[in-house]
Amino acid sequence: MKRSTLVKSSLPASIAAAFTWFALSGSALAADPGKPSADKVARGKYLVTTSGCNDCHTPWTMGANGPEPDYSRMLSGHPEKMELPPAPKPVGPWIVSAAATNTAWSGPWGVSFTANLTPDPETGLGKWTLRNFVDTIRTGRHMGRGRPILPPMPIPMYKNFTDEDLEAIYSYLRTIPPVKNAVPEPLPPAIAPTASKQ
Repeated sequence: MKRSTLVKSSLPASIAAAFTWFALSGSALAADPGKPSADKVARGKYLVTTSGCNDCHTPWTMGANGPEPDYSRMLSGHPEKMELPPAPKPVGPWIVSAAATNTAWSGPWGVSFTANLTPDPETGLGKWTLRNFVDTIRTGRHMGRGRPILPPMPIPMYKNFTDEDLEAIYSYLRTIPPVKNAVPEPLPPAIAPTASKQ
């Protein structure tokens, strides 16, 4: 018993401190950060605004000066009641098409619909933890382990946000009005018809 106590106490303090830091930093992201400060929410709003999140996650409508985001549905994603015909086939070098709302995109990956980022618990991010949010951006997979996050979401750029940036964005998204809007699941690429045998 004395020997094991001696071994434990002989660990360098720097290693013990590193283990403690690692455990604390991992658990900090796993849990919700609690009530965020006004500064953190303001920083999140700034990042969401300047990173173009409204460009795709807020449905666009025709306004007096042309197409503009419909902020009554801010960050609610592709409208659940909007029925779309099949996406047009790519012609020449044009391989991507988008719906007039800027919330549905078709390309070689299939058809993607922008997600509901509001804190609605059933159709948005209301039940997501900070860890779910960070893992999604870091891995490019839904909740860090599900289906891939598809274009036009710029995951290769957004995964470079710091943990502090992502916590600020998550904190801001928790403060916006929840919008109940069930976004459709992505559609796979159209399967090309096979040539008939002769």
